[in-house]
Amino acid sequence: MLVRKLVITAFLFGISLQAIAAPIPESPDRQTSWGLYVDSREAFELKTGTEGKKILFVDVRDPIEIMFTGFTDTVDINIPFLISNPTKWNEKKSVYAMEPNKDFESDIVKALNDRGLTKDDKIILMCRSGGERGAPSAKALDGKGFKQVYVVTDGFEGDTVKEGPKKNWRLVNGWKSSGLPWGYKLNKQKMYFE
Repeated sequence: MLVRKLVITAFLFGISLQAIAAPIPESPDRQTSWGLYVDSREAFELKTGTEGKKILFVDVRDPIEIMFTGFTDTVDINIPFLISNPTKWNEKKSVYAMEPNKDFESDIVKALNDRGLTKDDKIILMCRSGGERGAPSAKALDGKGFKQVYVVTDGFEGDTVKEGPKKNWRLVNGWKSSGLPWGYKLNKQKMYFE
């Protein structure tokens, strides 16, 4: 009888994990070797659920970007994958240059250790839109012993409106547009300092 209950529980647990999975991104640039994707609502459900303390939820955006676009205290920590450099210019995008955070991997390991977690535990990475830093930040951890790295496919601000008066505004999906908790007040204990 106990074996039967265990099999049923394992089966139902497997179904529940499959229910929390965003579609595989179409662009190979947004795909990872783990193939683990969640949308912002699923990330929120995972982090606030019964297993939430066994998950490291990381906002990989630049802290200055977060200051102006908003923050959710649901994340455990801000560890930027790319950091803006105000002494260099990106001619192609007409913005300040973004440079890799050389301590990204070691900062992730430290954040895991600080919470009693290991590379075997789930890590959820969230950027602005799920593309330019979400998957690339996950790829930076590939082959380094991490077992379960998820990417939030719609990010904090989501995708842009494709047409109409609000064309190019980030209102389609994402954490901010999904009715999830966020604001402009930052939690200093969770923010990145060099």
